[in-house]
Amino acid sequence: MKTRITELFGIQHPIIQGGMHYVGFAELAAAVSNAGGLGIITGLTQDSPEKLAAEIARCREMTDKPFGVNLTFLPAFAAPDYPGYIDAIIGGGIKIVETAGRNPQEYLPKLKDAGIKIIHKCTSVRHSLKAQKIGCDAVSVDGFECGGHPGEDDIPNMILLPRAADELEIPFVASGGMADARSLVASPRE
Repeated sequence: MKTRITELFGIQHPIIQGGMHYVGFAELAAAVSNAGGLGIITGLTQDSPEKLAAEIARCREMTDKPFGVNLTFLPAFAAPDYPGYIDAIIGGGIKIVETAGRNPQEYLPKLKDAGIKIIHKCTSVRHSLKAQKIGCDAVSVDGFECGGHPGEDDIPNMILLPRAADELEIPFVASGGMADARSLVASPRE
């Protein structure tokens, strides 16, 4: 399958494993990448930049396919060592970073200068448009169904995704999905 997402990230299927704390380790990322999607190591699951660098190296031993790292920017009293994590990402040769949480704009120049493509998780069209404006290469549009990213608007994908398609110029993937196929069927039941 060939889409703007598969071409942008060099993957076979337009499937991106989102960063998931305490789940997004090298084993999962490599399995998703080996299956043709884009596996993602969750950066802040590693409690130091050095441990992230080791996790990136472990993933490289398990796959020769593209994979990325999630870096979530959340407000905190004691922020993680974001510059150190970014150095580990760049040093590990990562070419795709999924950002989430706060606006990643202050970190984009260093990532972009290293040739890294950025996909930012967004829970609204207005946030997606902002990500596009600041230079993100793609967005993950996360509807209300997406666990862990409820956003402020509580808009379900059935409404959010068509609006994103109307407004965005950069490619996007849907996150969250539907409970089952019934919500995809437009015809009435018999």
